[in-house]
Amino acid sequence: MDTVTIAAKGISVSLDLAVGHIAAMEVEAEGRILKPLHRAPWVGSPRETLPANLPEGTVRLSGDFLCAPFSTSDVEPAPLHGWPANSEWDVVENGAIVGGWRAVFRLRRKVMGAAVDKVFTLRDDHPFLYQEHVFSGGSGAISVAHHPMTVMQGGGRLAFSPKRVAVTPPTPLEPDPARGRFMLAYPARTSDVTQFPLAAGGTTDLTAYRMEDLREDFITLVEADHGEPGWTAIARRAEKDLVLVLKNPAELPVTMLWFSNGGRDYAPWSGRHLGVLGIEDGRTAIGHAASLGDNWLKHEGVATAFALAEGRSVSFRHVIGAVTFAEAEASADIEAVADRLRILAPNGAAKEVPFDGGFLRIGRSVPA
Repeated sequence: MDTVTIAAKGISVSLDLAVGHIAAMEVEAEGRILKPLHRAPWVGSPRETLPANLPEGTVRLSGDFLCAPFSTSDVEPAPLHGWPANSEWDVVENGAIVGGWRAVFRLRRKVMGAAVDKVFTLRDDHPFLYQEHVFSGGSGAISVAHHPMTVMQGGGRLAFSPKRVAVTPPTPLEPDPARGRFMLAYPARTSDVTQFPLAAGGTTDLTAYRMEDLREDFITLVEADHGEPGWTAIARRAEKDLVLVLKNPAELPVTMLWFSNGGRDYAPWSGRHLGVLGIEDGRTAIGHAASLGDNWLKHEGVATAFALAEGRSVSFRHVIGAVTFAEAEASADIEAVADRLRILAPNGAAKEVPFDGGFLRIGRSVPA
């Protein structure tokens, strides 16, 4: 496998250049090695043992990757989640910077005529990967999303920055009981993430990830207007850590959650994709054509694509990290200041870690 590994003091990240997926991420913290990201159990299996029609991005499903578009490529032909998640990237820059390391990767293919760059920055003693994606040129518009996945051996608890509404699509990912299962009601919506309707009646708490709930579920959370970074925090019970995913809501206004816990019975999933949560921050509806056309998010005042044009570029930023965390509950709040991230536990205790508070560009204008 053609991977490139970059590192700074206390952190390393490896990128699978064949598909642009993060193959590994390790954070050194208090004498431990934290591994916040997931890698599918079939990665590395002989190709002939996997279904012939499987997209390369599923064959090598790992860590985090860029979706452009998110979901179905029905405007410009491409596999699921687009060419950035399924085809080769080249190393353009890779070297030390003051206090860390920076690498730039470029997609070999164009997306809607645009060149696509992926920029990784690591900083000494920061437990975070700082990412930026840049689309240069092109025409039309592109929907985008990150696709970070974490995995839990014993379940965990989730917490979020303020969300306006939580919505499931019209149909579940696995409607056929011969192939898989789901728990949530489709379609459904609520403004309370602790009271989401279930298909069988009643409600469930989306902030609880229970290993006994075998299911494949997908739900979109729309960010509330609060003027701060958007964030998701996952307190992993067995791992005794806190996985953190941060964004600028003006750039990526939705967070899509993918609960994948033994909910697919067919290959390569085969009931073995367990304890996985996708935290997919995006500017998108489900599918490229849906994102460009009329959709429910636009009716809510939420942008679902970036406009592309020759002679201009658009970019968006994202942060993934992990810290030690002994609490059984997820963080009560997260506050970003100039050079620190303050994590507030439910019991009132606070933990601070180094953080580039200006990286997410909160409060700056975003191109349409």
